[in-house]
Amino acid sequence: MSFLQTLRRDIRAAFEKDPAARNIWEVATYPGVHAIFWHRVAHFLWRHNLKAIARALSHINRFFTGIEIHPAARIGQGFFIDHGMGVVIGETAEVGDDVLIYHGVTLGGTSLKKKKRHPTVGNRVVIGAGAKVLGPIHIGDDAKVGPNAVVRNDVPPGAVVVGIPGRVVFQDGAPTGPDRLLDHGLGADPEGVLLHCMMERIAHLEDRIRALEEELAPHRLTTDL
Repeated sequence: MSFLQTLRRDIRAAFEKDPAARNIWEVATYPGVHAIFWHRVAHFLWRHNLKAIARALSHINRFFTGIEIHPAARIGQGFFIDHGMGVVIGETAEVGDDVLIYHGVTLGGTSLKKKKRHPTVGNRVVIGAGAKVLGPIHIGDDAKVGPNAVVRNDVPPGAVVVGIPGRVVFQDGAPTGPDRLLDHGLGADPEGVLLHCMMERIAHLEDRIRALEEELAPHRLTTDL
């Protein structure tokens, strides 16, 4: 696919994934669109061993958009960053096609060694605002990562992950927790999902405390008043 075709697909992704997008002139002002355009230029320079120029362009890109993408990061077609401020994508990160991420997302590394140390993100993945996806892990196709989640382990295809540390609450068409998705376009309530998980955990702990109290009751010392 040519650079122009890739650019058109990125712009089309902005229309498809942002209900506020009304016309091409408005989309042309989006920092997320600017960031991916200049990243693709910087990545081209990086692959052709013009690394110093690529790094300089990447730095300018970050200054104007608030989005930091290492020029070596590999990003697929139809990529869209909504809002964008605070996004960081590391050197060895790989991102598939039709991926949507929100502001504050980090695709970060967990090693100082010069090797694969950043995530690989599959196709059609959604990563919510503030989420941290760390290490050389794999996020499967069609997965969703909830806002502010911290993910350190592989995520299966089609799964929904929430919380700190991230845990799967929906997988293979069936809930492992609350049956809700986290894609903004599906009308999800991420805060409701997290609250539901917390309430389930509290109820579980209360049941354990009650069972322990019943187990210890015969051994208690009683005093007649």
